Amino acid sequence: MSIRIYVEGGFEGSTKSNCRKAFGAFLGKVIPQGSFKVIASGSRQNAFEDFCTALRQHPRDYVVLLVDSETTVTETAWQHLKLREGDKWLRPAPALEDQVHLMVQVMEAWFLADQRALSTYYGQGFLRNSLPRQKTIELIDKERVFKALSHASKPTQKGEYHKTRHGFDLLELIDPGLVRAASPHAETLLSVLTSHSEV
Repeated sequence: MSIRIYVEGGFEGSTKSNCRKAFGAFLGKVIPQGSFKVIASGSRQNAFEDFCTALRQHPRDYVVLLVDSETTVTETAWQHLKLREGDKWLRPAPALEDQVHLMVQVMEAWFLADQRALSTYYGQGFLRNSLPRQKTIELIDKERVFKALSHASKPTQKGEYHKTRHGFDLLELIDPGLVRAASPHAETLLSVLTSHSEV
């Protein structure tokens, strides 16, 4: 069995390639390279549709959907996506509970778990002390995550945080161990992927 992971991210050829590479590098620090394939689908709606198609076309593979939660999560992942305005997604019949995973509240929250990597990447001028000190990164509102990253990075040579220019580079750099310690949903994702990579 191989693992197919459909992620939201990347909207053109080069950014899709960078997105795929970055998630591959991040996940590859935990699960064996070659046991999984990342597919960058672009929009979250496209990711969901690609996931549903893959369930039919690749019944022998373990197919996973990975999207931002966008808000606080108080339900199961499928319930959250069913209730969320803008999604209203129903779990496809063949999909199991553990085949959808959320980056809570956004992928960028993961960066706040590894502030040393942020400092290393941005270098001189980075305002590390201005970043949120919340141990559980899932409790930081999406808007606050972006504001914190923008404010801390603005004085640096690389400039203000930009999702496609900086985000995928940072995803490759950060330590999954720190992310899973700060995010219960990331811990679940990486545990589930590890168990399926060993099948």
